[in-house]
Amino acid sequence: MPERTAAMIADIQHLVRCESPSDDLVAVSRSADAVAALGARLLGADPERIVLDGCTHLRWRFGEGAKVLLLGHHDTVWPLSTIVTHPADVEDGVLRGPGSFDMKAGLVIAFHALAALDDLDGVTLLITGDEEPGSHTSRSLIEEEAARCAAALVLEAAGPGGALKTERKGVSRYEVHVTGRAAHAGLEPEQGVNATIELSHQIQAVADLAAPDLGTTVTPTRMRGGTTSNTVPAHASFMVDVRARSAREQQRTHEAMLALAPRIHGAVITVEGGINRPPLQADASAALFDRARGLAERLGIRPLESIAVGGASDGNFTAGVGTPTLDGLGAVGGGAHADDEHVIVAELPDRTRLLTALVADLLQDEHAVRAPETARR
Repeated sequence: MPERTAAMIADIQHLVRCESPSDDLVAVSRSADAVAALGARLLGADPERIVLDGCTHLRWRFGEGAKVLLLGHHDTVWPLSTIVTHPADVEDGVLRGPGSFDMKAGLVIAFHALAALDDLDGVTLLITGDEEPGSHTSRSLIEEEAARCAAALVLEAAGPGGALKTERKGVSRYEVHVTGRAAHAGLEPEQGVNATIELSHQIQAVADLAAPDLGTTVTPTRMRGGTTSNTVPAHASFMVDVRARSAREQQRTHEAMLALAPRIHGAVITVEGGINRPPLQADASAALFDRARGLAERLGIRPLESIAVGGASDGNFTAGVGTPTLDGLGAVGGGAHADDEHVIVAELPDRTRLLTALVADLLQDEHAVRAPETARR
């Protein structure tokens, strides 16, 4: 095994073994220590440690200018001690472990890619600690850094076969609350206002907002309601996940959610939540993808493919402020958030070479990629 690949494997294993579930801020802080130490060793500089509401983020800024933002996260969905049953081992060319694919291998790719450059002037590397639950503390930080740069490169895991992610749906999240009136279900149910029945009406109304032909999904998810088996429910609620390819569709569904009205006399509807991440639309990635594809061809790397996905990332935020964004530049593998999460070791060198070349190319010509004017308004 080439020396560089072996070093990358060791670095990935080290980060994976330092577990970092998003909801454990102490664990996220420990993980930040490990990521910071690795970055300092490879890049020759310590990061700025930014703690927001107890969550630890890391930022490296090189030089006075701002040209290229590299973006990743070090938190994972896996609870502490998962490493005991899912060890960070390598077998038959596959590295496994919780958070290996999503996305600690991507962090290692970023570090090694930047370490191969002689001049990092104009590069910002931002690694956040709360991406998985929605980037609640880091969103403004991400948007501020992206707005300073001519391009954002996101080290989230690649699509199938190493495809780069050039389009992501926007995400909106809601919770619909129904307030009715309690009554004895046996003695005088007619005196009550049944929140569960109203809930059923609202669930169907919400589901009807989907537009499959436009790629818009509106999915009722978790439900809660009622108190006892012999009481007309006075309260009920359900959560809603909305995914939309365009800002127009995202706004349409948002307005419709806020306009939900009760069907049963006496019931009251309250809607909480809203737009979480704007869409990463294809025009935000097109020029960067063409550039990456040309570099891959010159480097002798297999032809790059692009893919549109329903899942969101922090790349939605960078595109949302008008910064051209290319996502999926991280590891090739599979099983994100699943028991078979894994990274294909043989792909690590080429992913690193591609990122090194892309950053170098952008640093030489930061004006070559421009955001659509409409996105910056």
